[in-house]
Amino acid sequence: MPIYPYNQRTALILDLKERYDHNMQEHFKNNEALSLEAFRDMDYTAIEKYQLPIELMMENAGLQLARIVTRNAREDSIICIGAGNGNNGGGGLVAARRLSGWGYQVYLDLPVEITKPLPKKQLQRALLFGAKQAVPDHTDIWVDAYLGFSQRLPLSREFTKAVQRANASGAKLIALDIPTGISSNTYQPRFLADQVLTLAAPKKILNVLPKSTEIFVADIGIPREMYEHYKIPSPDFSKHQIL
Repeated sequence: MPIYPYNQRTALILDLKERYDHNMQEHFKNNEALSLEAFRDMDYTAIEKYQLPIELMMENAGLQLARIVTRNAREDSIICIGAGNGNNGGGGLVAARRLSGWGYQVYLDLPVEITKPLPKKQLQRALLFGAKQAVPDHTDIWVDAYLGFSQRLPLSREFTKAVQRANASGAKLIALDIPTGISSNTYQPRFLADQVLTLAAPKKILNVLPKSTEIFVADIGIPREMYEHYKIPSPDFSKHQIL
């Protein structure tokens, strides 16, 4: 599968398009969304104060991601899930296990070795359920669970290549939480998501995405009191866990 360079002309076209779309409409108002710093604090508080284990939230995130994927999939769809060596990657691997268990053809793109205990455990489970550690020649749906909200820019060579390959695949592109490479600087290569499943609460950084990008918010078990603490509306997950 060819990998196309993210050249200056491509960046300029994206920059002009995104500036136009961004000026037309924001996805979220400032008082409806969290900064990445605030979300890191929310995540930490959920673990420390409310005793929500990382593995539990990872399982919740992966299940909701799998559900979003099935909305876009046919029975014979080929699904590629890109995962890194962190908790976002772990969520992607949970989705890989779930989708494999439901009978879908699932492949894993792992640009770096999975060595951390929890993502490694999720990888082992996904493989046992039938996911294949390879990038297929053709992909219908490509999921970005490479890095998540703790990503550091610029992207490493491994993740830059992974993003470019996904963008060139012609697949439906779905990102978990925030797209890899997202930045207000559009010269930074990023995963060009058609849909984003963001976790727990909207993120302000997502307002740099084109208005054509569909953004959903997934319930991972954060209590209402935490939304009140950060002075943002609490999503009504009581009837639907994906909004």
